[in-house]
Amino acid sequence: MTTKQQPLNSGFGATTTAREALGNTRLDGTFAIVTGGYAGIGLETTRTLQASGATVIVPVRTPDKARAALAGLERVELEPLDLMDPASIDAFAARFIASGRPLHLLINNAGIMAAPLSRDARGFESQFATNHLGHFQLTARLWPALKQANGARVVCLSSRGHFFSDVDFEDPNFHQRPYDKWVAYGQSKTANILFAVGLDARGEAHRVRAFAVHPGGIMTELIRSMSEEEVRASIENSNKVEPLKTPEQGAATTVWCATSPQLEGKGGVYCENVDIAVMAPPDATIRRGVKEWAVDPKRADRLWTASEAWTGVRFNP
Repeated sequence: MTTKQQPLNSGFGATTTAREALGNTRLDGTFAIVTGGYAGIGLETTRTLQASGATVIVPVRTPDKARAALAGLERVELEPLDLMDPASIDAFAARFIASGRPLHLLINNAGIMAAPLSRDARGFESQFATNHLGHFQLTARLWPALKQANGARVVCLSSRGHFFSDVDFEDPNFHQRPYDKWVAYGQSKTANILFAVGLDARGEAHRVRAFAVHPGGIMTELIRSMSEEEVRASIENSNKVEPLKTPEQGAATTVWCATSPQLEGKGGVYCENVDIAVMAPPDATIRRGVKEWAVDPKRADRLWTASEAWTGVRFNP
């Protein structure tokens, strides 16, 4: 059953915090994985989930930094993972599967933004490789544990940056066209939404539902590749849509999509400000809502097939 891409009038909004979005929901006995769960909105997501009883596994690329950020939090486990390294992804997932635990919540939160051109070992552009293909492979490898949960949710962190670009299926890695870091970022964020659409369509029969999220404009470590001038311009542009958010507010839509009873039986939609987003008009000049190209089921299927070919990894529903 396709969920309509229209607001539910959830009762929440742009200033809702992650704790408010969770409300009185308890997550005792729940297992969650939060990529990038030790910085920015990922850290706030980890804090909120563990505070309500969940066990949170945080994949880490920089262990010392992660240990410092997560010190004192209960039921938080650190495991090595590099989303640019296919072998590292497989090893992380294999360890979790071997533990025999179900996976109730998979938060594909980690990402990079506006990075200079670089490629992974397979030749994939770094933003596409990290933001989409790494999470595609991770989710595929964790699929048995998601099914085992008998009611799992996958949340894919996207952005209003998806307005910058659709997925270029002919040249996703900028071998023919000139590299533009914002076009590359936009493409990867569109891919995150299309992946949620495709995953939800395949997962519904197994009670695995997927959502894409725009967290809002937040000053986090994502800006590390940007100049001071670019940061100023980004803040100015973001403020034209809505004021910047705190990390606590930025994590709210993620937590809502992961836990809210309001979304029971729903999935495959793009959410912002703790509600399902509106469709953006084709001629929209303000980046609010979701572009049609990002929620098109046919494009989602095309990306799914291409991603399996690019990574050599197949889902086994």
